[in-house]
Amino acid sequence: MAAPLFLLAPPRSYTSLMNAMIGQHPQAFGLPELCLFNVERLIDLWVRTSDEIENFSKTRQGLLRAVAEIYGGEQTTATIRMANHWAAARQNRSTAEVYQELVADIHPLIAVEKSPSYTISIKRMQAIYRAFPDARFVHLVRHPVATCKSIMALNDGAFAMYVNSIDFLEDRAIVDPQFAWHDLNINILNFLDEVPPEQQMRVRGEDIMHDPTNFLGQVCRWLGVSDDAASIDAMMHPERSPFACFGPITALFGNDPNFLRGPAFRPHKVKIPPLDRPLAWRPDGKGLHPSVVELAHEFGYR
Repeated sequence: MAAPLFLLAPPRSYTSLMNAMIGQHPQAFGLPELCLFNVERLIDLWVRTSDEIENFSKTRQGLLRAVAEIYGGEQTTATIRMANHWAAARQNRSTAEVYQELVADIHPLIAVEKSPSYTISIKRMQAIYRAFPDARFVHLVRHPVATCKSIMALNDGAFAMYVNSIDFLEDRAIVDPQFAWHDLNINILNFLDEVPPEQQMRVRGEDIMHDPTNFLGQVCRWLGVSDDAASIDAMMHPERSPFACFGPITALFGNDPNFLRGPAFRPHKVKIPPLDRPLAWRPDGKGLHPSVVELAHEFGYR
């Protein structure tokens, strides 16, 4: 079966857009967030075992929408009901087995997925690699200040709180997503140390926004799929993905709601913020931590 492609990045790093764009290639199938490798058995996706953000009920909606689309050809209340029965019949299987079944049934198309919660734990990414030793991985990076501003604008920085991205001041604790940006990217780097160089690629999101056709062509050649004009044009229309919209009432999400509200790609040159300025979300006027600045330099930001 065709080796799947996984996009690894902290949330708010253009992952939804890039997943949909690559997934629109005629030889690919862009999936919603499946979150399968967050747990060991499929039934665990239905059981809340901690307070992590990915344990809310909407976590499994991506899987239900994917099953409805793959096996039912559409996403309706009826096919979502079918997807629930499909999952119930496999509830005691490992999530690796369930994922392998999906990838086999999508074959010869390349499955493309991003679930930012995979990056919370190296063990989750290692579970992907065990299930798919030939998988490809794109490490998608975005400037720390831009990423953090976007995280803080989403549910008052809820994701940062759930991954304990907290800074303790003398008189209080504050949410500071820069530590999540740093730690999740370090998790990715440490994981990718185990993966052969030819199976991984690093891309800056800002470069994609500025010159998408060049990036998409590079990805196509790396994946060994067609990079002709028709394929590139298909990838320039993420809004045509069956998952680039809200689903039926029984499975609304499966992706970033902001992306679902406006999935079309609009090429533009992104303004790169400086690394040495006070941070808007900090009440003490401090800037980026030296370790964050160092990692940003490694990713090519100055």
